[in-house]
Order: sequence, then structure tokens, then C-alpha cells
Amino acid sequence: MTGAEATPTITATGSTSQMKNLDSNHPYFLHSSDSPGMSLVNVPFDGRGYQGWRRSILIALSAKNKLGFIDGICEEPKPDSADHPLWSRANDMVTSWLLNSLSKDIGESVIYSKTTRNLWNSLEHRFGQSNGAKLYQLQKEISTSVQGNNNISSYFTTLKKLWDEMDSLSSHQNCSCDCACGGKAKMAKFLEDKDPAISHGAQ
Repeated sequence: MTGAEATPTITATGSTSQMKNLDSNHPYFLHSSDSPGMSLVNVPFDGRGYQGWRRSILIALSAKNKLGFIDGICEEPKPDSADHPLWSRANDMVTSWLLNSLSKDIGESVIYSKTTRNLWNSLEHRFGQSNGAKLYQLQKEISTSVQGNNNISSYFTTLKKLWDEMDSLSSHQNCSCDCACGGKAKMAKFLEDKDPAISHGAQ
């Protein structure tokens, strides 16, 4: 043979070279540090404390500009679209992050979700619904909380966490005007006045 034979270049659809052409603000864009083995939270969700876990996930996905994959904004393109491989890659990456942020048992129950949005909706349906039992438990924890040997800062932090969790669950404290009317504050004040132990703590 004379001369060097040209080696064919194979370009995979949705490859890294294509990703580099995306603007870093594009929801399909994946940073070189992103990997399927990443977890979005320090402690995987095991069925307890869903609202706190949910909040942490939303913050992490917002920072990575990937909220669109769980709220439906980044809809799946048609299979023959040039954007489909890029969407699929980003969707699989976010799905991996969510699975890594769940306990083994819960992760296995949603691992066959076709899209990140389907996985998220499944979790929301199972764990995100407000329920009277949880609200009652939070109210009881607040009303029976005592400062004890804790300093005032630790005691306040504990109470605030309980109040914030109850606030996220209670539909009675939500208002469409984002509380510009002061209704939320009035409801909180009413609950505090109704049970002095909530605002002052039993000593």
C-alpha cells in the first residue's frame, strides 16, 4: 500500500463535540464536571422529610439550569428532531442525579420512569401531598418544644425548621397574591396566639 489511508471519523449524535456548541445557559448543556454518578444532596431521601429534600433538589437543579426537566418546560422533542439526542442525554443525566439522591428502595421503585418529569411526578404524588397526620405531628412538635439545655440560637433554629416545614404543607397558609395581603402572617400570628407554647416554648 502506498500512502496513508484516511481513517474515517465517527461522530456520535449528541456527542461531546455537539454539546460544546451549546450555550452554557442552554438547559441541554452539560458541564465537563457533570457525571451520572453525582448526587444532588448529602443524604438520600428515605421516605422522611420530603419537603426539605425537595427544597434541596430544586435549589441544586436551579443552579444547574435543569428545572425544566421536572416542571415540563423542557419537553421531549420529536424522535426525528436534531435536538432529541441532546435532550435525551441531558434528561438521562438529571434522572441519574435524582436516582442517586434517593434511597435504594425508593430509587428502585421509580427507576423505570421514562423521563425525569415522570420520575419527579411519581415522587410528588407519593410523598408531596399535604396530609392531616403530618400537619398534626408538626403542630404537636412545635407546641411541645422546649429550650431545655439548648442555647437560644439552636432552639430558634429548631422551631423555625418546624414552622417552615408546616408552612410548606399547610394549604391554609397559601395565597395566590404571594401574601402581599398579609394573610399568611395573620394566620401564623393566629396560630401563635392560639397556642402560646408555640411562640414562647414550654419551659
